[in-house]
Amino acid sequence: MFNSRRLLATALVATATFGLAACGPDNSSDQAKGGDSSAAAPTATAPATGGASGAASPTGKPAATGKPSGGADNGPEGICTHDPLPAGQKWIVPVKGTTATTLVYKDTKDGCGVNDVAFEPTGADKNAPFAPTVKGHLRSVVKPPKDVTVDDLVKHINECIAAPHNDKGFYPCQNNDFKVAIDASGKVTEMWERAVS
Repeated sequence: MFNSRRLLATALVATATFGLAACGPDNSSDQAKGGDSSAAAPTATAPATGGASGAASPTGKPAATGKPSGGADNGPEGICTHDPLPAGQKWIVPVKGTTATTLVYKDTKDGCGVNDVAFEPTGADKNAPFAPTVKGHLRSVVKPPKDVTVDDLVKHINECIAAPHNDKGFYPCQNNDFKVAIDASGKVTEMWERAVS
């Protein structure tokens, strides 16, 4: 009886010891030596853009560049990347010169925003003709969505280029960010304005 109790007590102590050992220390010595980092928080890296921005340092943290690193884990910078779009669609910013027959725009690159990704105009102005059946979809946080013809779409775009924060015109202005669908012939077939607060 005494031996069975002693054996049971030894088994319990051994089990508790193994349980504590499994928790282990904070693994900081393993990480410092480049050991198993599976317990460390994952770090996201930005897609390669030809520069060193977002490159990881030897410590596994993004190198300090003064620019957000982007990626899936947006961290303290906010939301830095947009969701993938179907083929033939992209985010653009219309610019001066847009008419009822031609969209003049700049491509965009993702920037970090607090509540949503920011679209920053980049590169030279581009032109794309409007298809005869183009559809426009205006969106705002202060008015219901509005589907429009190309004439009203162009009117809205040009009003918002002239007065970006205008809410008294044809339709309230947002940031002038549009998702655009361009067909295989290079014509704009549909545009969706992005509502922002």
